[in-house]
Amino acid sequence: MFANPPPDQIRRLLQEVKTIAVVGLSPRVERPSYRVSRAMQGFGYRIVPVRPAVSEVLGEKAYARLSDLPFVPDLVDVFRASDEVGPIVDECIALGVRRLWLQDGVINEEAAARAQAAGMTVVMDRCVWRDYLDFIP
Repeated sequence: MFANPPPDQIRRLLQEVKTIAVVGLSPRVERPSYRVSRAMQGFGYRIVPVRPAVSEVLGEKAYARLSDLPFVPDLVDVFRASDEVGPIVDECIALGVRRLWLQDGVINEEAAARAQAAGMTVVMDRCVWRDYLDFIP
């Protein structure tokens, strides 16, 4: 059964990460993906939107897929339905992503296990913004 990393490891992850690719980042200000990403951007993280049919969100160029990014992000943060996580994990594995975050309510044990087996640090069913506020002084 999946277990999230301990608090000290989550804190270290948040301290090491500089660039966060946000899969499913909505351009709509009322959406949680927008609010969380805007907050993380305010804390100094570079937010890279990954969402088809959108050219820009939060002043950053948007990409249709993770594989379209010209670099490997430090963290992939997922705001998609749980049943859509499998292909995202496959793409992360192919790209050599080292850290994967599945936001509140995004739960896919099988995909998380595959990501861990590929060497990724995986955080599931947690909010990156809330954890930042809890773990970073």
